[in-house]
Amino acid sequence: MAENKIRVLVAKPGLDGHDRGAKVIARAFRDAGFEVIYTGLRQTPEQIVAAAIQEDVDVVAMSLLSGAHNTLMPKVVNLLREKGAGDKLIIGGGVIPDDDIPFLKEAGVAAIFTPGTPTQVCIDFVKENVKK
Repeated sequence: MAENKIRVLVAKPGLDGHDRGAKVIARAFRDAGFEVIYTGLRQTPEQIVAAAIQEDVDVVAMSLLSGAHNTLMPKVVNLLREKGAGDKLIIGGGVIPDDDIPFLKEAGVAAIFTPGTPTQVCIDFVKENVKK
């Protein structure tokens, strides 16, 4: 029987127009054997949640560089919970100050990966924490 692949939605919430990091992590996840859905730029939290539910993903990975992480990431977490999809692993990355990471974790983001984090660290975290 074939092993179920981990399904990851890589999302760029907000008005941030830079997606190099999101594309790097999407490719790394794909190369690790994950099934990856990339939303593209400028997604609303509502669009991200709708895509996560429609695609039945295990993980929602958000990348933010715009400084709106303390608003957008918790909003995605809360919308997922409201829609009955709060069991998904939520991770984030981008230019996020260390001082903001505890708030994001309290809000339900399982991990934050900042610039310079090896992609293997992200892959290993997902493999160890995804609920299948």
